[in-house]
Amino acid sequence: MNNVKEFDLSVSYFKEGKFELALEKIESCIKADAANLEYVFFRARVNSRLGSFEKALEDFDRLIGFEPFNPTYITDRAVVLHLLKRNQEAMEEFDRALNLDPSNPYRYSSRAYFKDRIGDFKGAIEDYNKAIDLDPEDAVAHNNRGLIEEKLGYIEKSKKSFNKADELVGYNPSKTNADEIEQGSKNSLPPIGSISKQNENANIGENQLSFSKYLGTLKNVFTDRETQKEFLQFIKSGFKRSAD
Repeated sequence: MNNVKEFDLSVSYFKEGKFELALEKIESCIKADAANLEYVFFRARVNSRLGSFEKALEDFDRLIGFEPFNPTYITDRAVVLHLLKRNQEAMEEFDRALNLDPSNPYRYSSRAYFKDRIGDFKGAIEDYNKAIDLDPEDAVAHNNRGLIEEKLGYIEKSKKSFNKADELVGYNPSKTNADEIEQGSKNSLPPIGSISKQNENANIGENQLSFSKYLGTLKNVFTDRETQKEFLQFIKSGFKRSAD
């Protein structure tokens, strides 16, 4: 069996939202090479999308056993703990990942989004502020801070945050709305596969999975600025509200 080909197929299925097929392929890879941590990590991600959180947690525990100071493993484990409603443990893991990687704005944005979900709005704003200090051009952090400011009734602050986010990505709401009307029935959501696709057979609600999907795409936003405008439009079109 060609493990490289099987792994590539698994990744491809994952991006298409075909998580059962992705799991089948990655399981065959692990069977052939059980010591490959990249395969184990990917299986954990697949299982988290399928709603098999306990299985995902087992894999993350195994990974951290080999690499106890890997902030990526720790952050993703925190997400799974949150989806298992083990929020105190999740917070401890987000804190640990951030302490290991304090100059990475993604760590602050991840914890901020988690704090928003559990109702710690002021704590979330503080983390978004820190993320913005580290990366002033992070349009998603500006936008999400604005959403929380809006929840708290800080209307003028929220407007400034939204305007800054729009400015950074060249987003023009009035032009976008006009374009959508002109296009008629075209789908207004951007083609971000890891968010817009969902396995129809997964026995889990969209709201419950949106957190891990959000963070998965957020990683891409940090490494590829070209995705910022698409992702911001996706959030503005209703994803963020559905995730609350």
